[in-house]
Amino acid sequence: MATPLSLNTLDQLAETIGKPSYARADLSAGILHFGVGNFHRAHQATYLHQLFNQGKGHDWAIVGAGVMEGDKRARDVLAAQDWLTTLVEQEADHSGAQIIGSMVDYVEPANAAAIIDKLADPAIRIVSTTITEGGYFLDATDTFDPAHPAIAYDGANPDAPKTVFGMIVAGLKRRVAEGTAPFTVMCCDNIPHNGKVTRNAVVGTAKLSDPAFAQWIYENVAFPNSMVDRITPATSDRERQIAADEYGIQDGWPVFCEGFIQWVMEDNFPLGRPALEEVGVEFVNDVAPFELMKLRILNGGHAAIAYPGGLLDIHFVHEAMEHPLIRAYLAKLTEEEFIPGVPPVPNTDVNDYGKLIERRFSNPKIGDTIRRLCLDGSNRQPKFIVPQIRDAIARGGSIRGLALESALWCRYCYGTSESGAEIAPNDPNWDMLVATSQAAKANPQAWLDGLSNVYGDLAGNEDFATAFSVALNALWQDGTAAVLTRYVEGQPL
Repeated sequence: MATPLSLNTLDQLAETIGKPSYARADLSAGILHFGVGNFHRAHQATYLHQLFNQGKGHDWAIVGAGVMEGDKRARDVLAAQDWLTTLVEQEADHSGAQIIGSMVDYVEPANAAAIIDKLADPAIRIVSTTITEGGYFLDATDTFDPAHPAIAYDGANPDAPKTVFGMIVAGLKRRVAEGTAPFTVMCCDNIPHNGKVTRNAVVGTAKLSDPAFAQWIYENVAFPNSMVDRITPATSDRERQIAADEYGIQDGWPVFCEGFIQWVMEDNFPLGRPALEEVGVEFVNDVAPFELMKLRILNGGHAAIAYPGGLLDIHFVHEAMEHPLIRAYLAKLTEEEFIPGVPPVPNTDVNDYGKLIERRFSNPKIGDTIRRLCLDGSNRQPKFIVPQIRDAIARGGSIRGLALESALWCRYCYGTSESGAEIAPNDPNWDMLVATSQAAKANPQAWLDGLSNVYGDLAGNEDFATAFSVALNALWQDGTAAVLTRYVEGQPL
């Protein structure tokens, strides 16, 4: 029978399971984190756990925070197990479990007053975020949109905000009033120039209610850029059962991930930071080359295999990589269109990185799903695919495979796979995407024109519009497999 996870039961777990070598009483909070999900616990929380296990940085423990009603369920699950998480790392040739203990509390979600109180606490020196690509209120040009209803609300109600950025502004204002130095804001989301994007969101929100304070934030608060990477699927009953059956742990929300982990970050922390370089984090002067490599090859690669996989009713990512056409499509697209758009990266062979990504996607144990990769395309495509199309056009490079990827996304959003199976809603804008995809079946340009928030003026680029139309028409006429075959073989679509 599996042992319920808690501080009191750690000694009952198998000796092969890694456990904290530090006591909870030795930890004190130094970081408030918005967005306690699987990636955060497999990444930032794990790095800190490793540091704590070395007997270092015990004043940098994590307090969780969330602004969504759904975060309440997550908090309840973690509270029941004393904020502990079972982390299972899975590779093709080995697996192992450890208990992550770097979180010490979780503020009541959507409780602005409680969260602002914690933000004002002088002990909190870093505020970090993993709120997904869609959480930064960006328009088609990746510019912060102050007119978004949620942001406009916070601008009108700065003392009772509802967004992460409104709460950060309120917390900073409290700190200034109380004579406390500002915390560093550390974005851990997959967004180009994520520190700058976060700064724009915080400053833009503040500007709606207090332009002078917005300028103070711009001049006085640090927003380091970073690149984060670890493939971490969503938790399902499958993962809970494996935790129970193979490791004897009853965990309401275990995290399964690959063994690979990477974090590259600018060293800009005025109030100090944990010594994360001791556990493998790389601090650099310029994150941009690492970030662009990862966003274009890994995140772009995820998008490339997601939609053909979804259309062909493939469930797991490794199964998509076992499909010869999808694997060949990814390889050709990476070599001919992703890599040419990546500038030199210090101490890195970009071609080797591309091969590493292919191996990571092929991991048969990780259990990552095609549906997860297909999720939220309306926010991910503008971050991972559209910029590559723009850059390729600017340098005179090929956009054939990128236009096909965009057409595959459109076809997926029609709402049925090629077998006729219904595709359940998989995007915050799903109804609009389905309607636009249906219109695009007869008129491909309707997709580009209808998604101005995704494509912007790219919809009017003749080369891209033509390549997209050819690809979408071919998908409807001949199907995914035939079109991928022609692309891989270099034939007209």
